[in-house]
Amino acid sequence: MKIVVLIKQVPNTNEVKVDMKTGVLIRDGVESIINPDDKFALEAALRLKDKDASVHITAISMGPPQAEVALREALAMGCDEAILVTDRLAGGSDTWATSLILAAAVRKVGAVDLIFAGRQAIDGDTAQVGPQVAEKLDLPQVTYVNHLELKGDKAVVHRALEDGYHLIEVKLPCVLTAIGGLGEPRYPRFTGIFEAYQKEVPWWNMQDLGLATSKEIGLEGSPTKVHKSFAPKLERAGEVFPEATKDTVSELVSRLRDRHLV
Repeated sequence: MKIVVLIKQVPNTNEVKVDMKTGVLIRDGVESIINPDDKFALEAALRLKDKDASVHITAISMGPPQAEVALREALAMGCDEAILVTDRLAGGSDTWATSLILAAAVRKVGAVDLIFAGRQAIDGDTAQVGPQVAEKLDLPQVTYVNHLELKGDKAVVHRALEDGYHLIEVKLPCVLTAIGGLGEPRYPRFTGIFEAYQKEVPWWNMQDLGLATSKEIGLEGSPTKVHKSFAPKLERAGEVFPEATKDTVSELVSRLRDRHLV
């Protein structure tokens, strides 16, 4: 079985701030990590490999050259190979253009039985790339997957809902977007880290994917146009009760009741 896992390197959003003058995320000095939902996708693929050593896992990421670090981590966790799609022509791509590029990369990999992606990326929260890749590859898809079993040429999955789940049987090949129920991502072993940096990580550009002349990639080829990004202004400061006495608790409850909050 051949599996592709789509991963993205993102800034650790617990540390990201917004430049109030430009409205742009301040990324300088901010740690970059593998998108958390993509790690759940990686773990799901690796658990299938744990059960069947013949499973071959390819991690693919689209991003700047430094995204190779995320791919090295995926290799250290247990992926067999990793490919970085990087090209200035792809800069500024929205989800439509990104999915077009990633779908072309999957086609170049060759026949694939299963494609995993994270539910969404924490720097965009669109949850669009996985489903759009499936559409462009004309493959069935299931999103919000938190449980998976393979039965012959089919996958039986639980699609999470707010109050339960759908039990879905889908024929391979297909695209699945992962959430946390698939398992806590493993830590790379020391030997895995060492081996990861001995492997070659190919860099594919738009010419390699046959998209060098495409009008549907990059900023100009992206139909999504962002007018403005900004951090919400704090309208008023909160009130702090420095001491948790019986009187301050009563006062707090009284104020919450006045605002119909309790």
